[in-house]
Amino acid sequence: MTSETVWETHPVTPDRFEDLADIINKNRRQTHCWCLSHRLTAAEVTELGGTGDDQREQAMRSLCEREHPPGVVTYLDGEPVGWCNIGPRSQIARLHRSKLMLPTDDLPVWSIVCVVVRSGFRKRGVTQHLIDGAVDYAVANGAPAVEAHPVDPPGRMDLTMAFVGTRAMFERSGFKVVDTTTAMASQLPRLTMRRSVQT
Repeated sequence: MTSETVWETHPVTPDRFEDLADIINKNRRQTHCWCLSHRLTAAEVTELGGTGDDQREQAMRSLCEREHPPGVVTYLDGEPVGWCNIGPRSQIARLHRSKLMLPTDDLPVWSIVCVVVRSGFRKRGVTQHLIDGAVDYAVANGAPAVEAHPVDPPGRMDLTMAFVGTRAMFERSGFKVVDTTTAMASQLPRLTMRRSVQT
């Protein structure tokens, strides 16, 4: 008798910080991405993280203590395997100020900034569980819709920019293209895709 695979997705509260780190920066390299650039200025990173070598890690820890943690972690049979940076667009400073990815309308959407699958777990269905879990988290916190800004590559995605996601990836989770932005990733235009929430 085989056991059934169990998928779970949870917001990155402080008690789940180590799970987030295992996905995006397991070895705690200070030059590695901590997914802060869209949310905080350099001055804000210093304010939240102090002046130590680990200030970006500490700044991310601080974000996890807020009313809306900066995203969700997906688990496969209890092991953290994926991270999605998501929150109200109004709270994602770089996106909120962007002249290249303008709001579609006045709806107070939540936005997905990036999607990361842990090394060793790709091609196992993590992405769809992660995106669906991120949408569920947004809906539970009152989001009327969720947007993302992926690209539509003709072939294999450049891995250095894979965090933005692809059109096909989001279409599988019920997102529809509503606009094309003037922003680029891997020399491809970034789309605006939206999944509206039925209440």
